[in-house]
Amino acid sequence: MGCKVDGLFIEPDGRFPNHVPNPIKEENMRDLQARIKETHNELGIALDGDGDRLGVVDNNGEILWADEYLILLARQVLEKGPATIIYDVKCGMALIEDIARHGGNGVMWKTGYTNIFAKRAETGAPLAGEFSGHIFFNDPLINFDDGIYAGARMLEFLSQRNQGVRELMADVPKYFHTPEGRMDCEDTRKFEIVKELQAYFSSKYQTIDIDGVRIVWPDGWALVRASNTEPSLTDRFEAKTEVRLQEIMGLVRDKLREYPEVHINFLPKRDSSTGRLGEGV
Repeated sequence: MGCKVDGLFIEPDGRFPNHVPNPIKEENMRDLQARIKETHNELGIALDGDGDRLGVVDNNGEILWADEYLILLARQVLEKGPATIIYDVKCGMALIEDIARHGGNGVMWKTGYTNIFAKRAETGAPLAGEFSGHIFFNDPLINFDDGIYAGARMLEFLSQRNQGVRELMADVPKYFHTPEGRMDCEDTRKFEIVKELQAYFSSKYQTIDIDGVRIVWPDGWALVRASNTEPSLTDRFEAKTEVRLQEIMGLVRDKLREYPEVHINFLPKRDSSTGRLGEGV
């Protein structure tokens, strides 16, 4: 592709001496962020252990979460004409708005790469992705989640425009959001609790219940769902202002306090430079 490559921790070592290969965790991306800031490279790409999930750092050394870099991948697809783009319930407002603004049909679906893959196959969508970094293209040779291929598509998009990521995303609004959070909750109770939360919040607010409960307001949203793989509930929050984000989090927290078996931990620390809220303490 004609790119200059600067490798970081590229020698295989199953002991993972540098960090666990999980690009959804911010602490695992810090070395890549530092290298980008040091070298002024245009893009950083991180993969998980088996190469099917993609993490991205932009030319300013900031992490682009999957629902952010999906904006660029969706724009690339939609240049060819209207199409369906699949994303999971953890994805944010900017992605949803940008797909619509560029003539796409955005479809929200259940978290889990098997769910996203099946929905892409069902709809024939040319692109599907989830917040964890599993990205699917409907290409003849690569119709499964491949982080290397998704990274190559990102590089292709950038090279065609001769602009950095942040320049290309200058028109994307910055909202206040949290990373994905996890609250310990026994497997025997987690689905029942989510069902009760669905009933409660749907009686008061607009909700989406395809996977857990996503409570929707014009200026923000909240998600609580049962983890597919762990004895926990997962959560994520977003709003157009920091004040509103805190209000939404407080509203959900107050309801969750009725369940002593849920270990609430989303007390955020704010990163004022990015609008992101760090993991709870």
